[in-house]
Amino acid sequence: MASQVDVNTGQLRVSSVLNRDTKQFGKKHLVDNDDDTCWNSDQGSPQWISVDFENSLILDEFHIQFQGGFVGRDCWVEMKRSKDGEWEKMFDFYPKDINSLQIFKAENNSEPISSMKIIFNNSTDFFGRITIYRLEIFRTDS
Repeated sequence: MASQVDVNTGQLRVSSVLNRDTKQFGKKHLVDNDDDTCWNSDQGSPQWISVDFENSLILDEFHIQFQGGFVGRDCWVEMKRSKDGEWEKMFDFYPKDINSLQIFKAENNSEPISSMKIIFNNSTDFFGRITIYRLEIFRTDS
């Protein structure tokens, strides 16, 4: 069984924000549960989202709702096993260029992690921008 991780904005970091307009396109919109707001990266590749967890957890899956046309391609997840550990690649994932909420299961993950980083190596957008309306993270319950 899995349960959703409560992620606050203090635990989030992002690679960039469109025109540095954090009020309109900042990281807080990834987890605000408002379908009318979004995180919008600036142009360039790669783009990424990093989450530091309050307590280590076993990642079960994560959900992302992109804006079609601004979807990550050639994506993967990295993890840290401890706060001062090194980033290690966990698995690749392959989003579709659609607006619907997409679910990505964590592969080969049975050990607790303290941080995760979602990397969008490039984008379906010519300029490399990523637009995400929702990010949800689920941990495995023991």
